[in-house]
Amino acid sequence: MADKNPSGLLEACVVAGVSNERLKELCLGKDVLVEAEVLQVHAPPFVTKDSSSNGVYQDHAPAFSRAQRRRSFKKRDRPVSTISESGNLSESAVAVSDDLSVPQNVDLIALQQLCFPDGLRITNECGEDSYHFLVFTDVFGTQTHGVVAQFCKPIQFQQDNMMHKNGYQSTKLQRLYTTYSICVISKYPYYNALRDCLSCFLLQLKTSRMTEFEEQVKEFSAKLALVPIPPPGPLHVVFNLRPLQIELPSRLDVDRPVLDLDLHLPFLCFKPKQILQIISCILMEQRLVFLSTDWAKLTLVAECFMIFIHPLRWQHPFVPVLSSQMLDFIMAPTAYLMGCHTHHFQEVAEEIDDLVLIDIDQGTVSSSGSDRLNLPDVPLAARDCFIYRASALQLHYDLDLCHAGSRTDIHELRAHRRRWQHTVNSVILNVSMELIVNIFSEVCEFLNYEHRVFNSEEFLRSRETTDHTFYKRVLDTHIFHSFLRDRLNRKNDAFTRMQLNIRTETRRLRTMTESPRRPTMEEVNRKTFRLENGLNNRLGKSMPNLADYRLLTAPVRQISVGTMPLQSGSWGPSRPIRTFNLPEFPPPLSYQYVQKYYVDLIGQLSRAISMATPDDCALLARYYYLRGLVNSVAGRRVDALGDFQSLYKTDMDIFPAELLNALVESLLADERKLAEQRPDLKRLISRVKKDNEREQARPMDGGTVKRFELPKKHLHMEDFVRRVQESGIVKDLGTIQRLFEALTVGVEASSQSVFYLAVDGQQKQVDPEIFRFFYSFWKDTEAAAQDVDLPAVALEHLESGECVYKLSSSVKTSHGVGKIAMTQRRLFLLTEGRPGYVEITKFRDIEDVKISSAPFLLLRIPSLKIKTSFRKESFEVNLKSECDLWHLMIKEMWAGRKMADDHKDPQFMEQALTNALLMDAVVGSLQSQKAIYAASKLAYFDKMKFEVPMMVPKTTSETLKHKINPSLDQTSPQAVDVLLYTPGQLGVSELDGGANPKLWCALSDGKVLVFDAASWSMQQNSVQVGTSRLNCMLAVNQHQLWIGSKDSFIYIINPRSVSCNKQLTEHRGEVTGLTLEERTDKFSQTVAYSCGEDGSVNVWDVSSLQVRRQFRVSCDRLQSIQIHNGMLWCCGRDCVMEVRRNGTVHRKMSLPDHLLGSPRGFSSFLLFNESEQLWAGFADAGELCVWHCRNLNKPIIRIQLKDCAGVVCMIKVKSQIWVGCHGRSAAGKARGKIYVVNTDRYTVEKELVAHTDSVQTLCSAEDRYVLSGAAQDDGKIGIWKVE
Repeated sequence: MADKNPSGLLEACVVAGVSNERLKELCLGKDVLVEAEVLQVHAPPFVTKDSSSNGVYQDHAPAFSRAQRRRSFKKRDRPVSTISESGNLSESAVAVSDDLSVPQNVDLIALQQLCFPDGLRITNECGEDSYHFLVFTDVFGTQTHGVVAQFCKPIQFQQDNMMHKNGYQSTKLQRLYTTYSICVISKYPYYNALRDCLSCFLLQLKTSRMTEFEEQVKEFSAKLALVPIPPPGPLHVVFNLRPLQIELPSRLDVDRPVLDLDLHLPFLCFKPKQILQIISCILMEQRLVFLSTDWAKLTLVAECFMIFIHPLRWQHPFVPVLSSQMLDFIMAPTAYLMGCHTHHFQEVAEEIDDLVLIDIDQGTVSSSGSDRLNLPDVPLAARDCFIYRASALQLHYDLDLCHAGSRTDIHELRAHRRRWQHTVNSVILNVSMELIVNIFSEVCEFLNYEHRVFNSEEFLRSRETTDHTFYKRVLDTHIFHSFLRDRLNRKNDAFTRMQLNIRTETRRLRTMTESPRRPTMEEVNRKTFRLENGLNNRLGKSMPNLADYRLLTAPVRQISVGTMPLQSGSWGPSRPIRTFNLPEFPPPLSYQYVQKYYVDLIGQLSRAISMATPDDCALLARYYYLRGLVNSVAGRRVDALGDFQSLYKTDMDIFPAELLNALVESLLADERKLAEQRPDLKRLISRVKKDNEREQARPMDGGTVKRFELPKKHLHMEDFVRRVQESGIVKDLGTIQRLFEALTVGVEASSQSVFYLAVDGQQKQVDPEIFRFFYSFWKDTEAAAQDVDLPAVALEHLESGECVYKLSSSVKTSHGVGKIAMTQRRLFLLTEGRPGYVEITKFRDIEDVKISSAPFLLLRIPSLKIKTSFRKESFEVNLKSECDLWHLMIKEMWAGRKMADDHKDPQFMEQALTNALLMDAVVGSLQSQKAIYAASKLAYFDKMKFEVPMMVPKTTSETLKHKINPSLDQTSPQAVDVLLYTPGQLGVSELDGGANPKLWCALSDGKVLVFDAASWSMQQNSVQVGTSRLNCMLAVNQHQLWIGSKDSFIYIINPRSVSCNKQLTEHRGEVTGLTLEERTDKFSQTVAYSCGEDGSVNVWDVSSLQVRRQFRVSCDRLQSIQIHNGMLWCCGRDCVMEVRRNGTVHRKMSLPDHLLGSPRGFSSFLLFNESEQLWAGFADAGELCVWHCRNLNKPIIRIQLKDCAGVVCMIKVKSQIWVGCHGRSAAGKARGKIYVVNTDRYTVEKELVAHTDSVQTLCSAEDRYVLSGAAQDDGKIGIWKVE
């Protein structure tokens, strides 16, 4: 997000030193310490039109400037001093305003000390030029950056301390030197670039007349103010400041700061263990003091660490350079990061306890109270991985030059060094990001997004015991709270992208099921690290064989740190960097020359835009951004709006919304009138206004973050649902309601009442004590599962994704004494004595479960008998008091397994497992006679088999291969509105997102999910494209996936990066259809068509995203379009039309006579090239009609669809038509069916009972599978095999 006003490279330039008057007052001798003063302040705008010769008023500043100023700095009532050509101090030849405008965030009083952190001295030796770097932070945390150049100049004095004047040549002179500082202040941390600029300027000062010193500083400042800042992305800005060419790198990402420093510096100063110690201290918000004898190192090294912890942000005072007069700052009671000279080490260490002292020169980290740092280290697994990565870094530039010859061109030498540094920085960024992801990646599993709750206690329980101290310290920090806020806001940043990349395949698959958290066998077996297991590592992968359920389980594999691939973030040396050269600087203090400079710059950008190819859309967007920026500064506001409109369609990620809002507000009446005459700009202005209103309505802090707390009051149903969802135990609303019924089963009151049942007709409530007992039992059971120690023989028989969820006490069985263990797939016996494994049964093999009694002396002990299909005799176990509970749990698991197998839906098994574990927790928390009865309230699947027939029709069972629930992270199902399958791409790496085929799923309210179609695991977090229903998708090419929305926009997603950064806004109403016209030859352009409900049709040039033609067809709600033999076919409610390219109607087919009264008419249609037939379905009729396109007078063929109330969608697969419908069951409940129609015989071959709500969408996957999506009551995706 950009600032409200365009910013150039320079915010201000300040000259500090000692004034002429002050020198006269001093008794000068060797090494005299004097007080520094601010001598000059230069800030844009430097020239305005009203200061030009024609005297015309100028209403804009012809330089990149910021309008806001914090205050003015009143100069003293004496002239500014400069340096004469001979080196003597003299009165300034150039008058300076008494009221100097000071940029926001800059304190001149502190600045004069920071320019001379060691103090300003008059010496008899001329020191070398030196540079150091500053950071200024205001109360809102906004940072401004400064680069300071110190240089010496001689002054001459008589021995009697009188200034030497011409005419007194006989007096002996003493030659002394004083230091001056020039501080260039910028909003952006361009440390290397600004150091290069100052180096060029100091060279100019040494060869120029010093009587022009102030004018030269002003011209230098004015030149830097003309330099625009490049937007994030692959374009750098280059300008010439003789003798060097200066390159301004762009930000790597929208959410990252500018990176213009050498990230390997800390690795040259510290060992990896010390770097980890410093990062740990920063994450725990300690008071840190960096020390060095070199002032420049302080800021550069501290800034590196700020980048290392990204996306976490330091929230406290950040003052990497403290002058000698500022040392009392370290007395601050809050956390801070500061820096000072090494000779203050002892003074600082003795003053305050518990300071973390970081000596950059010695590479040590210590505490002010002791030599050792008694703070916890980062978690062991993350630490070992980072140390290994750091050991492999290539940090020495000279080693890379051993084989190369000497470079004779300074520009070539600097460019080579920049390329090397860019590569090193990219690797270090990935290493540091991997560290942060390894530390915090699993935080997201303990977040409740709906209620914005983080369950910190549960997160801590999941960590290794040795890491608890570290996490306890970090979880309470401001820095972590801000990080949580970003995660809850679903921020799609580099952390999120790397987190998805490094997830193991087993964990990725577990996101597809809502199972309680337990360690899998893979996690039990692992040592330190896990490898991401792809199910198939070939490029250009095809669909999986869904008949093989083993594909949904990844094998257990071990890997050493040394063989782990380094995952890439959003940056890397593979991304090509392009540069844009600015024109030569004009005389910067002349308005006419500055305006000509802008004209030349705009012309140069226009040429670059015209030469950019359609494949260079990222580069094109940056050119539009820069030209819009320059146009706005040059006063061409309407042209600037046009550029930002083009940018909006090309790359929304870098769209400067705040800048555009300020630009719209600054439009003059005639400019606004001119802009509103252009429909595209009128829409842009309207959109800016709406976005601004929406932005103002958002919370300033980005939303609250709550910690989960146990209730203290009685809970009604609504409160109970919220608390359970916040706890992370279960999200499903129906399950929570059944749990509420279980916990409010009436029992006799007792002193320790674990229930509360309101009387006199009041609503039921759950006592907070119950909730505490229930929650504690659930968590204790979960913790116990972490400690299950299975013998090696058991691990050999279990699959990698299995977890032990329930373990009985030691019991007697028909196969010996031992403990019964339950996973989500089976029951087995862990024999005692000699550890052994006995398979009892898989849940799908159970035939009967019943309670009987076994004689024991004079008693009969309850026992459980389990009859299975693979063993003649029943397995019997004497579970004693646990018998009833195990009976309930096993029956529920059995019923869930059978239903999951019949419906090919693994979520049924996961739901049954959750129900069984809730039963266990209810019985454990109630401890009463009616506990088993209460637990039976949760036996959902066991009851369903008696209430609803569980049998699935044979045809459906044979055709259905698998089901996916895309709404697992939601509290209730979401409608699946659109599905689209895209094949994998050969030659594209998996990190680029192109290797595997993808399934794109549009849910309600503009949410798009992406599944890896090789494993059906969710590949990405959701992509939000607007907030309205999505109607259609179209894969245009490998770089563009178009989505038509109800909000009138066409959103364009990049399938590789899975990000939406483009919009097409030409439609005025709901976008209902998209289609693509294939290229007739390699020289023709790809053309896409889009239609809106109002009958509008836009013809798009895909490469330029420009509208070629627009026309409108007359019909009732235009719903879809298709291209057939060069003609466009349009389907409305009342007719289907064949339309020529110019928009004129060629043929028209109206509703059949028997359906003329249908209120919703046509719903979908298909065209067959071979038979030239038109197939159509109707929203209110259970039939299909077929027209013969060659002769429309032929009778219509009607195909009846049994039990169908209306057709929703149709697709052609091989020689079949698959029809998705809505209807009602015999009981009157909504039901979705799919009809498979033979196109040769016009008969229904199959009727598939697909979903419990209407089928909303169908798509084909390589003609091998058909995928169906259901409406909200079902909300699932079915995967069907094509015969």
